[in-house]
Amino acid sequence: MSKGSPPKEIFNTALLRRVFKFASPYRNKFYSSLLLSVVLALMAPLRPFLIQLTINHGIKDNAAASFINGPGGFIIEITILQIFLLMVETTTRFYFTFTTAALGQSVVKDLRTTTYQKILNLNLSQFDKTPIGTLTTRTINDIESVNDIFSEGLIPIIADLLSIISILTYMFWADWRLTLVCLVPFPFLIVATYFFKETVNKSFINVRNAVASLNAFVQEHITGMSLVQAFAAENREQDKFKKINKQHRNANIKAIFAYSVFFPIVELVSALSIGLLVWWAAKESLLVTPDKANNVAGIITAFILCLNLLFRPLRVIADKFNVLQMGMIASERVFKVLDNDDFTKDNGIFIPEKIQGAIAFKQVWFAYVDEQYVLKNISFDIDAGKTIAIVGHTGSGKTSIISLINRLYKIQKGSIEIDGVNINDYQLDLLRSKIGVVLQDVFLFSGSVMDNVTLRNPDIKREDVVRAAKLIGLHDFIIRLPGGYDYNVMERGATLSMGQRQLLSFVRALLYDPAILILDEATSSIDSESEALLQHAIDKLIAGRTSIVIAHRLSTIRKANKILVLDKGEIKEIGSHEELLKKQGFYYELYKMQFLGAESSMLI
Repeated sequence: MSKGSPPKEIFNTALLRRVFKFASPYRNKFYSSLLLSVVLALMAPLRPFLIQLTINHGIKDNAAASFINGPGGFIIEITILQIFLLMVETTTRFYFTFTTAALGQSVVKDLRTTTYQKILNLNLSQFDKTPIGTLTTRTINDIESVNDIFSEGLIPIIADLLSIISILTYMFWADWRLTLVCLVPFPFLIVATYFFKETVNKSFINVRNAVASLNAFVQEHITGMSLVQAFAAENREQDKFKKINKQHRNANIKAIFAYSVFFPIVELVSALSIGLLVWWAAKESLLVTPDKANNVAGIITAFILCLNLLFRPLRVIADKFNVLQMGMIASERVFKVLDNDDFTKDNGIFIPEKIQGAIAFKQVWFAYVDEQYVLKNISFDIDAGKTIAIVGHTGSGKTSIISLINRLYKIQKGSIEIDGVNINDYQLDLLRSKIGVVLQDVFLFSGSVMDNVTLRNPDIKREDVVRAAKLIGLHDFIIRLPGGYDYNVMERGATLSMGQRQLLSFVRALLYDPAILILDEATSSIDSESEALLQHAIDKLIAGRTSIVIAHRLSTIRKANKILVLDKGEIKEIGSHEELLKKQGFYYELYKMQFLGAESSMLI
């Protein structure tokens, strides 16, 4: 977004209409707030008028008769009326403020839900390209700014403009010449307001950009704090943070400077208007007869009150225009997320009662970026209930293959079939529910063991979890944890070792009873106590299921029905362990390099 474009966003009616679509379920609140703004505008000049009436008639004739108190009771009655109007205005303003704020929060709730739902369905490639902190800013900070469109922006601006029009109308009706005199300094205020609005608007844009950068930086570095500390990079990363934080501070200081200049200018213009009012009234009072002197005093008092009521919204209306603009800019950023068409489209209608698990890759080409293919013309098949092990050097494309089966990424060429049906034809939720995934980098959410293995699925009961843990042989390990199945693993499973986290992921996979199992069998971080548990868990998971295993253990490779050998995104060889060794080709060389020396210790 260019720096020159944001000031025009306030007039982007198409964007504003789109924001207000989210307000359509709450149209009653919207119409109520507009009605209340009209009521407040009509009530604005009533008190100055009553003050003028009191001075002109009540003080002029101290014996003025009234219906309740007789002679001299007019002032008491007018005072009671003003107290009543003040209570009504206060109550109306309360309901106006509450209704607009409630409307904004209701819109924010729906918009945030819609945005988060969209983020959940984005292709993983979007998370590869977009910093997590940026998406966090869009979902939290930017959507909160959309609330300001309703609570501090458009509707309050309408209310202030109506109030200004109402007060000016009364002033022109009371004395148009005196009104024109009072408005002489207003061109200076208009010019100051314009420069204030533009300056603050640019500062706010810089603040928003700095906030997004701060969120992205902090999110990334807290997640990778172990790496930062391991390489003693704290000082370097602190220097980077200071630069971003300084940009945020400077942007805020520019906005503060604009406020510091603008508000004194408003006070100066207000003082000039009142000074001109007193000068003109004093000059006019010399030309009137004594019996009309009270009328001059009454209108002076009323106009002073009117000017205070006039300048009160003028002080903040420019700021509210900035708030409205920032809300529009924030909404545009949010809608860019909502308009992102790089999401997994669920057009499949095939919903079989059972998936057998036969898998076929047919001339599959895949690239994360443009046509920089990481998989090239991949073709192989797996019979239902069989196991295929994938081996190859780092970067050969092993992880890419297992990421395609449940449609985490979209292939560019070829097709992938399960039971002879293209995976794009399956209903997405059903497809993924039949595929279990155990990855090397296990992610655990903050919460209990129970929450993490069930993913908070209410259909999975505690007894089901205990049964699965016992089947894998993990029950004794879990109950040794403080609190057992209710033990809080903390964010990303920080209180557990890598091996313990992976063992819990086995229980998670087994609970969903998948027809197809994808297993990144990592052993580098498994402690000796977990070694036997790991192999037992793998055997239980693989039994009776179609399994694709990125193999790190020789025992798993030997048990596989078929071995797929990859190098630089291409299939070099396919066959059983014995068949590939006999060929003495690519697999044989890989076997000698990676497995032969450790065979005695790894073979189970």
